[in-house]
Amino acid sequence: MRHSHRGFEHGRPGGRHRGGHGWEEGEGRRGRRVLDAAGLRLVLLQLLQDTPRHGYDLIRAIEERTGGAYAPSPGIVYPTLTLLQEMGHTREDDGGAGRKTYALTPEGAAFLAANTAEAEALFARLAEIAARRDRVDGMPIRRAMQNLRTVLMDRLGREETRPETVHAVTAILDDAAQRIERL
Repeated sequence: MRHSHRGFEHGRPGGRHRGGHGWEEGEGRRGRRVLDAAGLRLVLLQLLQDTPRHGYDLIRAIEERTGGAYAPSPGIVYPTLTLLQEMGHTREDDGGAGRKTYALTPEGAAFLAANTAEAEALFARLAEIAARRDRVDGMPIRRAMQNLRTVLMDRLGREETRPETVHAVTAILDDAAQRIERL
């Protein structure tokens, strides 16, 4: 699916993907978008407020602010930067080695100042996404889940696995899920 700055709202369903389609993890088309087109414009302007940056740097900055949970795709960011330039909010400089650097213009700074509350709310939302990811995607949990997967694949992948074993494993997993839910 091709994206343009006007088509940003039409991300694909299906949760978080490294390319970033704008949807929060696991929520699909009906979930809350991480950033809509206007939100992405404000976030980019805010990130450019302190220093000019390359498009890739802007993508990484957003990814860092979400704890790695969301990284907008270049197919969304670069058309948005072009739109911001057309609006007079940014300017493009030759960063050398064929890399373009984007900088905030006085018009962009004025627009950002007029929308400070919304920009702050967006950055708070990005921080909440990072905090939520930290709560549910911690390294020890991922390690334990990988260990469980490995053991299950080994144990249940044997030819001699009996139905009683499958039922016992299912009961253990159901019990673990219930115990975690009660924490």
